[in-house]
Amino acid sequence: MSENELIEKTSELKTRGSISRDLKKLGLKKGMVVLVHSSLSSLGWVNGGEVAVIQALMDVVTKSGTIIMPTQTSNYSNPKLWENPPVPKSWVKDIKETMPAYNPDITPTRGMGVIAETFRKFPNVLRSSHPQCSFAAFGKYAEDIIKDHSLNNSLGEKSPLARIYDLDGWILFLGVGHESNTSFHLSEYRAKTSKPCTREAPIIENGKRTWKIYKDIEFNEEVLSEIGKDFEKSNKISKGLVGCAESKLFKQKEAVDFAEKWLNGGK
Repeated sequence: MSENELIEKTSELKTRGSISRDLKKLGLKKGMVVLVHSSLSSLGWVNGGEVAVIQALMDVVTKSGTIIMPTQTSNYSNPKLWENPPVPKSWVKDIKETMPAYNPDITPTRGMGVIAETFRKFPNVLRSSHPQCSFAAFGKYAEDIIKDHSLNNSLGEKSPLARIYDLDGWILFLGVGHESNTSFHLSEYRAKTSKPCTREAPIIENGKRTWKIYKDIEFNEEVLSEIGKDFEKSNKISKGLVGCAESKLFKQKEAVDFAEKWLNGGK
C-alpha cells in the first residue's frame, strides 16, 4: 500500500500515544507476556511508523512484561525446495556452500513484516538461535523465552512457543488473522498429527559454519484459518480497532489446547 493510500484510509492521525490507548482499550496491560503478529499497513498512517508502534507496545506492557515476535527466515532452508522464486537447479550446490550462516544479530527476517524486522534490532531485544524459526523478545522473561531454542522440532516443546505457554501468555493480532497464528504449530506437535520431515540450514557449530540437517514435522498451514474460526466460536476473544486495524487479543494456552483437540478430531 502506498503512502497516499495509507493517508486516504486514515481518518485521524495515528501516533504512539493513540496506538497505546487503543492497545489498552483492547485489553493489553502492564506485565503481560504477549506474542505479537502484525501488519503495519493495516494500522493506517502512523506517525513514526513501525518504531512508534513498537514503542507503544513497550509503553503498555513495560519491562515488567514481555513482548515476543516471530522473526523467521524461511530462506534459510534447502534451496532445492524454494518456490517464491525457485532457483536454477545448477545453483543449488553453490547456494548451500556459500550462504552465510544464520546469525541472530544480523540475519534479516523474511515475510514477517516491517514491525517484526525493526523490533529484532531494538535495544535490549534478544533473538533465539534457530536458523529458520527464530523469535525475538523484550522484557522480563525475554531470556527465558528465547534461550535453548532447539534446532530439531523448531516450534515444539523446546521452542519459545512452549515457554510462552508455560508463562500463560497472550496472543495479539494487529491487522492479521489466524493464518499467521504460529502457536497452532505447537498444537501440531502435541496432537502428533503431522508427518516427520527433515529441514536444512547453515549454522555456526563449534565455531565453524556448517550446513546442518535437522528433524522436524510438516506444518499444515492450510487449516490454520479454519481452526481459528472454530476457536473464536467458543472462546473469549477481545476484539477492537488498534489504529485502523481489526485486532484481537486472547490467551495462547486456550488457543493451543483448542487446536490440539481440533487436530485430534475433537472439533
